Amino acid sequence: MQRKKIRKLYPLTKSEQMARVRGADTGPEMVLRRALWRAGLRYRVRPSVPGRPDLAFVGCKIAVFVDGCLWHGCQDHYKPPVTKASFWSEKIARNRQHDREVENALGALGWTVLRYWEHEVEGDLATVVDRIRAAVARSRADGARIFREAGRKVRSS
Repeated sequence: MQRKKIRKLYPLTKSEQMARVRGADTGPEMVLRRALWRAGLRYRVRPSVPGRPDLAFVGCKIAVFVDGCLWHGCQDHYKPPVTKASFWSEKIARNRQHDREVENALGALGWTVLRYWEHEVEGDLATVVDRIRAAVARSRADGARIFREAGRKVRSS
């Protein structure tokens, strides 16, 4: 017998709120993945490479990360929390340091790293998709791009 989940009638504690924050398959990430799929670009989700990128074009060695404005300290949107300010400043600094380490590790393996803020994906999705498409096209050995349109392969150069 499956138990029903009971919804709380009172406000969630900060800990309960933070426990509900998703680490993968976030809204901006899903929007980007759907747009890339519609554009005919095929990718892998969180492949087993350093840093576990949100998505990757393994054959082209391109890793794509969608960084949350809060978690990575976006200069345009990040506002330091009033409570536990030192904890959060250290947390953001650690996240940024980790981002640099992942970029260096992937770079050493010959990968190209593309990072986009969540507000870029939400605000100008077409530009983000075009940049990724251009990076994939540049990385192809023969210079040709293969996209899927209406169920058939189309080759362009």
